[in-house]
Amino acid sequence: MKVLFLNGPNLNLLGQREPGIYGTLTLAEIESQVRAAAAKREIEVDFRQSNIEGELITWIQAARGVFDVVILNAAAYTHTSVGLRDAIAGSGVKTIEIHISNVHAREEFRHVSMIAPVCAGQIAGFGVGSYLLALDAALTLK
Repeated sequence: MKVLFLNGPNLNLLGQREPGIYGTLTLAEIESQVRAAAAKREIEVDFRQSNIEGELITWIQAARGVFDVVILNAAAYTHTSVGLRDAIAGSGVKTIEIHISNVHAREEFRHVSMIAPVCAGQIAGFGVGSYLLALDAALTLK
């Protein structure tokens, strides 16, 4: 199984940005944990981050036929991007939406996900555990 992890805007600042909300781990440390967990499950992982919406869209489109599952932390684009929503719907690749924080316990504008209706599921609020839970969830998708 091949899984593409995509991380959206500002996630490159993890470890220094609002640690009370997002924790103290860097994105590189999260990637290391994901890779270790994936190796135990014999899952091949590609892990990427971009602050550019169009780049995320391009990667989602290119995932078709290459990856079995996309795990997407779209960050702020979750709540604003019709483009990401349409890329997910058009790619035909099962996608899992993830968030480090519990977006439903935060500001009201974070309660609405533009991408949720075209994702297989959503995992939020478990810190780095959201990434690891999504990895296990990917194994259940056919």
